[in-house]
Amino acid sequence: MADIKASITGAWLETHAPGDRLFVNIGDLTLENGETLENITIAYQSWGVLNKEKDNAILVNHAMTGWSDVPGWWPSMVGPGMPFDSDKYFIVCPNVIGGCQGSTGPSSIAPDGRRYGSRFPSVTIRDMVAAEVAFSDALGITKYTLAVGPSLGGMRSLEWAVQLPHRVGAICTIGSSAVATGDQIGTWSIELRAIKTDPHFYEGDYYEQELGPITGMGIARRIAHLTYRTEAEMDIRFGRELQGDDTGRYAVESYLDHQADKLAKRFDANTYIALTEAMISHDIGRDRGGVAAALSSINVPVVAVSIDSDRLFPVRLQSEIVEFTPHAQPLVTISSPFGHDGFLVEVESVGSVIRSALALG
Repeated sequence: MADIKASITGAWLETHAPGDRLFVNIGDLTLENGETLENITIAYQSWGVLNKEKDNAILVNHAMTGWSDVPGWWPSMVGPGMPFDSDKYFIVCPNVIGGCQGSTGPSSIAPDGRRYGSRFPSVTIRDMVAAEVAFSDALGITKYTLAVGPSLGGMRSLEWAVQLPHRVGAICTIGSSAVATGDQIGTWSIELRAIKTDPHFYEGDYYEQELGPITGMGIARRIAHLTYRTEAEMDIRFGRELQGDDTGRYAVESYLDHQADKLAKRFDANTYIALTEAMISHDIGRDRGGVAAALSSINVPVVAVSIDSDRLFPVRLQSEIVEFTPHAQPLVTISSPFGHDGFLVEVESVGSVIRSALALG
């Protein structure tokens, strides 16, 4: 099948160089909705060496627009002597199903030889974790010292603790929650509307077209990025300053345009939809008697981290995790002017938390 133009999608495709990515086939997976996703490929990257006992592994669950290359989106965290110390641990980060950087997702080729597009089934956080379990089995990892992740990754780490406590020594969930809130669902649904109303969306089957919904995804990214940062930062950093070029844009508009353009080069609109819908459906208490009951069943150490200026995942959501989890450590609140993105910026503070969480596993 011919390669796809950058004007259609920024997804990593089969004809692209994989770089440091490795690939594991985990076979078929029955999803929560009863559908079967066939012949699944998981793309991943790793650092360090899995020891003979296979008990020094760390699972990094990436955020929504993250991918398997942890140093690429979480700098100064992985390597010799760093919080994820590759001299001591085997650090592994698989890309989620539904993703667009090598794991099976909407831009992948389906068993019938055509790209999935609109036919890609809905996936949930629990489906993603089920795929991660099969991936771990394929690597021969029966238990992780720590499962850790921010945002979407924190949702998955929490699911590991509820569903698979025998397979994690401890978990760390950063800027995340036990359930999606009405405010989050409202914001995320508007982002999805922006993509789906792009005239080049073609109901998700745009891969064979001349143009894809790049504009719609760019609008979604602009909305999202405002929730990732803070009102104070936007005002102090940009205020009402003009960009100073011939576009007549305000500086903050130029900044948001830049963020949209960057995402278009490495992401796929259908993946944006699939992963956002998974986050919208997130509810750790679904079919488990509610959030409090699900959290109270956790019997491994849990470290919950909040960012004091996070307006997308406010502190109260991590406080809830700590309140109802029997083995939760005291809530760690990191002070940052960068909002939800504080976990990417405050690497010294986050790194200190990671080191402490590793000691619990």
